[in-house]
Amino acid sequence: MSLGKRILRRPAVQRGLGRVAAAYLRLVRRTNRFAIYAGSAPPGRADAWIDAHTPLIVGMWHGQHIMMPLLRRPEDKVATIISRNVDGNINTIALERLGVRVIRASGARGRSRATDVRAKGGAEGLRAMLRALKDGESVAFSADVPKVSRRCDAGILTLARLSGRPIVPAAVVTSRHLRFKSWDRACLGLPFGRGAIVLGDPIYVPRDSAGEAFETLRRFVEAEMNRVHARAYALVGRADRAALYREASPVDAAAPVGDAA
Repeated sequence: MSLGKRILRRPAVQRGLGRVAAAYLRLVRRTNRFAIYAGSAPPGRADAWIDAHTPLIVGMWHGQHIMMPLLRRPEDKVATIISRNVDGNINTIALERLGVRVIRASGARGRSRATDVRAKGGAEGLRAMLRALKDGESVAFSADVPKVSRRCDAGILTLARLSGRPIVPAAVVTSRHLRFKSWDRACLGLPFGRGAIVLGDPIYVPRDSAGEAFETLRRFVEAEMNRVHARAYALVGRADRAALYREASPVDAAAPVGDAA
């Protein structure tokens, strides 16, 4: 194990990094002029629209996970799922300081082999998210197939089908940001710019949805996720450059590519 990894495993270091991350995101939220759009609600009615559809399943592309806590209003009850690893520990500390309840497990993925789901904790994560929705908490959930950016997985639809709650595609972007070289082209907002929070129309998955009907809905959710992200970037005057890398092979580097704007 490298020295850097050993340092990151220290609880004090993880706590410090988590607190810094939370403080930074608060700075980004305070110093950007955010516009909020929710479904078909007219401007200025986003809060009423959100209240009417809560609890909801906030669908995000994985590269948006850094920015999604900025979507949460102070009164919102929101849970999310974080893997049990070192990076997950740091993310958990940051999210909890931002008022998000963290479930430590793997997400529900649409894999065909039940043994694979159990091995990755998918069934455990699915049950926990179903309980959260039943208790009135909204759930923020990455919709991507693991390691394949912007390819919608069946897991988020399974959660919607079993819970009866709607999937709401969501994007949080800022005009000034850094784009990383990670497989998901993660984006980190910078202070002192413009921001957009966009929620798409709710998508319900019928309990009996299966086969081709389920696949049609999966493709529709994917298209709506992309539409919402494109709209959010258009609102801040930027191109959704992560969409260009959708079919690219995963890369190992995680340094910014220098597209700060």
